Amino acid sequence: MKMRLTALLLLLALALTGCGARTQAADLMEDVAPEPMATEAADSTAEPMVTEAADSTAGTEDAAQAVTDFAVRLFQQCAQAGDNTLVSPVSVLYALAMTANGAAENTLAQMEAVFGVSMETLNPYLSAYMENLPSGEDYKLTAANAIWFREDERLTVRQEFLQTNANYYNADIYQAPFDQGTLEEINSYVSEHTDGMVEDILDKISDDAVMYLVNALAFDAQWQTIYKENEVRSGDFTLEDGTVREAELMYSEESVYLEDENATGFIKYYKDGAYAFVALLPNEGVTVADYVASLTGAGLTALLENAQDITVEAAIPKFTSEYSAELSEALAAMGMTDAFDIDLADFSLLGEYEDGNICISRVLHKTYIAVDERGTQAGAATVVEMVAETALEAPEETKTVYLNRPFVYLLIDCGTNTPIFMGTVMDAA
Repeated sequence: MKMRLTALLLLLALALTGCGARTQAADLMEDVAPEPMATEAADSTAEPMVTEAADSTAGTEDAAQAVTDFAVRLFQQCAQAGDNTLVSPVSVLYALAMTANGAAENTLAQMEAVFGVSMETLNPYLSAYMENLPSGEDYKLTAANAIWFREDERLTVRQEFLQTNANYYNADIYQAPFDQGTLEEINSYVSEHTDGMVEDILDKISDDAVMYLVNALAFDAQWQTIYKENEVRSGDFTLEDGTVREAELMYSEESVYLEDENATGFIKYYKDGAYAFVALLPNEGVTVADYVASLTGAGLTALLENAQDITVEAAIPKFTSEYSAELSEALAAMGMTDAFDIDLADFSLLGEYEDGNICISRVLHKTYIAVDERGTQAGAATVVEMVAETALEAPEETKTVYLNRPFVYLLIDCGTNTPIFMGTVMDAA
């Protein structure tokens, strides 16, 4: 019977921020310091440099559209009929992009095809995006990255891989014994970087685990206009099967209206208009599943860019939602197949594990969101597990859009229209 050697690479992409204590891990950033990078600003409001080449601008635009395309395709793979869904495409993309910096040949080509853009374009775009995240006293979206790898002479991690992730993602690098203390350190980092919304992301560190890459995102924003007490009252929320639930609805008058052939909606801004909640209510007779299936990245971009300045009588249910899924089948369906095949995967630019090849085993994703009178808090975690083994394996008028039945929603960066989160509310009770 052939001996099986297993190595795990877990990428954690999380939403919500803080600072984690590390008592055992050796900080290797003295040896792997970020090098100065000439990245393009992903902030659409930034003035272009006079010397910037036209193809550089085109690359930034291509990357921005690719992120939206990826978001829609991932959302479509994850949305489940009858259940609330919430994914953070940005969280998953940061995690997979860090992984892709260790991929080569066809494995890399397939990952780039799923991303919709080359790593040469995506790395600087995501780096600049992270550096230009709008933040203020009442709103924030922050990002942090770190890598832990095991003290194990069988594992060789390529310096170029670490340097690339330090350069573009400002990743902290730690070497640790991968014992109970390391488990507590990583979970502490995760909890603090999610304001306590995601705790105990790891239940154990496998004896064969060799690396953890952590990306943390933090979103917390207050509405531009906080709801008054008399604007929140009980109402009905009707499920697709006709069941009526009691929900707390928040009523307001908005000024940006959205409409396509299958849905109506509105945009509700957070403080200073840097971020927004986008609501899309499928027309009567159109299920959420059918509407989600009809979405395209280009169509979503056009919908947001062609928003109309029309008064909208709006209602949003207060809701809290948690979601978790294993994304390997979804990503494989999107075209990323070799990365999951022990014989075909090529992560040679990441490093080597003695007598074994490395491939992705699982991609775990977990999210949380709370929407209330004050605003929105949201968190996400993405865990990519890799194994190495020797054996096979409309006109001017007032519109009314009450979200009192299942709907689709997004949290977007208004500067780039990037969907940071995409979700469905099938039941607001």
